[in-house]
Amino acid sequence: MGFGSAKGSNEEAYLFQKLVRTGFKTNNVDHCTRLCHASSVAALLEGIGSGAVSNPVMDVTQAEVIIVIGANPTVNHPVAATWMKNAAKNGTKLVIMDPRKSDLTRLAHSHLQFTADTDVAMLNAMMHVIVEEGLVDQSFVEARTIGFDELKKNLEDYSPEKMAPICGVPADVLRETARLYATSRASMILWGMGVSQHVHGTDNARCLIALSLLTGQIGRPGTGLHPLRGQNNVQGASDAGLIPMMYPDYQKVVEPAARAKFEKAWKLAPGTLDDKPGLTVVEVMHAIGDGKVKGMYIMGENPAMSDPDANHAREMLAKLDHLVVQDIFLTETACLADVVLPASAFPEKTGTFTNTDRLVQMARQAIDPPGDAKQDLWIIQEIARRIGLDWDYKHVSEVFDEMRHTMPSISGMTWDRLEREHAVTYPCTNEGDPGQSVVFVNDFPRESGRARFVPADVIPAAEKPDAEFPMILITGRQLEHWHTGSMTRRATVLDAIEPDPVALVHPLDLAGLGVKPGELLTIESRRGKVSLYGRADESSPRGAVFVPFCYYEAAINRVTNDALDPVAKIPELKYCAVRVTAGGVAPQQVSFGGGQAMENSLASMNANL
Repeated sequence: MGFGSAKGSNEEAYLFQKLVRTGFKTNNVDHCTRLCHASSVAALLEGIGSGAVSNPVMDVTQAEVIIVIGANPTVNHPVAATWMKNAAKNGTKLVIMDPRKSDLTRLAHSHLQFTADTDVAMLNAMMHVIVEEGLVDQSFVEARTIGFDELKKNLEDYSPEKMAPICGVPADVLRETARLYATSRASMILWGMGVSQHVHGTDNARCLIALSLLTGQIGRPGTGLHPLRGQNNVQGASDAGLIPMMYPDYQKVVEPAARAKFEKAWKLAPGTLDDKPGLTVVEVMHAIGDGKVKGMYIMGENPAMSDPDANHAREMLAKLDHLVVQDIFLTETACLADVVLPASAFPEKTGTFTNTDRLVQMARQAIDPPGDAKQDLWIIQEIARRIGLDWDYKHVSEVFDEMRHTMPSISGMTWDRLEREHAVTYPCTNEGDPGQSVVFVNDFPRESGRARFVPADVIPAAEKPDAEFPMILITGRQLEHWHTGSMTRRATVLDAIEPDPVALVHPLDLAGLGVKPGELLTIESRRGKVSLYGRADESSPRGAVFVPFCYYEAAINRVTNDALDPVAKIPELKYCAVRVTAGGVAPQQVSFGGGQAMENSLASMNANL
């Protein structure tokens, strides 16, 4: 199995998946999209035929109504958040839908603080209003969609009055919000992992897509659907084929024509490529336990921290016959490896990166990798050569040229143009095309050219609170520490701002536990427990606790649930039942210094793992 990286370049992602498919002869290749927007991509491919955003983030400045659901842009996407703030200050109505309060709530026209895990009930209620009150864009629906009758029938039982007790939002607020979104000149929806990281994440996204199609709020500036991407190149890594069921550009591995195309492009004999979808990030941990996966090659990912039920994930990584980790730092995962390959950071390489707006950007090497570290592209190619593959890419531009001849979305881009213009938006299908920042203007990239409504019903979380575990846990990121903290916690200024693991708890809940702000508390689930410091924070609703997952000394993913969305195979990181108690063992930090300090750190870290 191979885990690729959403922090590396497009060319690295492309060669990594090619290595796994042609060298390891399996589709067992995945990356962090499985833990962030896999459900969004699955729903978008199903509903509109493309897994990418329809409009750039900056289109919020052209919208009359902006819905931000299940996202905290000021923490996760601060540049995008600035555009949203500016839009709100200029009169755009900003609607926040989230169980938690974010900084953007202060500028919002309204905040629908719905009960966690009830997205479908709330969104279906809004669509019920739109149908019931005749706010459907009938001409758009008739000309450009299919499946409306099935959706309409499914919505009959989802009146705001019935759904209000379930989702916790008053019926009149649901009606007002539905009218506001449907009747504005331009409405835009942006969402984050609060939508996607659920067992019903695909259904959540299906509802957002249906809401947009129902009102014709797509295909124009200031409208559309925008899943805010999590890592710097998660869009590009997904486009390049770092997923187990798709070749580059989302061409399915089960389709004979797609296999034949890539066998020809990669100079393979017919029938060489595996015709079965591979294992996903979470599925592979169970496959290791069953003895079906013996070795793994992980580039730039840290599953020992990012995977749900991290105790089990770490146990499985340690069980492998052979684990290779390629990274710029000795991460928690690298501590479990048989071989560690020191790799290159962003400013130490030349390559392209695709941001959340579908903008393919040229990055140029500024400095050399330190010490014995090598460029990732060189490492991947050397491994390929030494397992018998006839690869001879002399420059990264040769990899990009191969990519564009197998990926229709970027077929019109050339390396020379990127060097001149620095960035080009896809789709760009013919050389010289300007690229399309707004897509789906006239049709959708499905066989019929029409988008598809997919009805969704309420499905509860895999694990609900009970008498033994009465609270819910929500995980996420901090502004100061990105993802698993493998880079930012080595930045002394950032670590000085947020040095200790904290749990954000509503002040009344914290008082009820008998815990003062800054004192220890313990969070425990059916899978594990961690101790960390309590912080009184009204952004968290009563009965819920929020914890960033960046702290190795209090790795909250020891507690989270690895139950999967059946469609996208994404784990339910945003919801599980926990028990919170006062006190605990103080989390122990280790130094990331050099020499003997590093050896001591490794010993301590391995003990923790």
